[in-house]
Amino acid sequence: MTEYVEKTEGGYRIAGSRVSLDSIVNSFQRGASPESIQRSFPTLSLEAVYGAIAFYLANQEEVDRSLLASEQLFDELASTSKSTHSKWYERMQTARNDLAVS
Repeated sequence: MTEYVEKTEGGYRIAGSRVSLDSIVNSFQRGASPESIQRSFPTLSLEAVYGAIAFYLANQEEVDRSLLASEQLFDELASTSKSTHSKWYERMQTARNDLAVS
């Protein structure tokens, strides 16, 4: 039997690729069809996309916990970065505001 998903230190990946399972799951949860997801990730076969979705559905509780932990870590790192580099973020916001006015 083919393994479509592999667990890595950073989470889950589609076997033989650099595509994260969360990329597939997020698209799937937003209602994208497997065919549409495959078009978004042309390095993946349609079979691999279906395999990833099947893996998610069979292991939904575990995968959801992993995805939540990743989101929390991202939020924590973003918050730390904003406080550490607050001047840079202020300059970026000023630049965005200037562009919005133009």
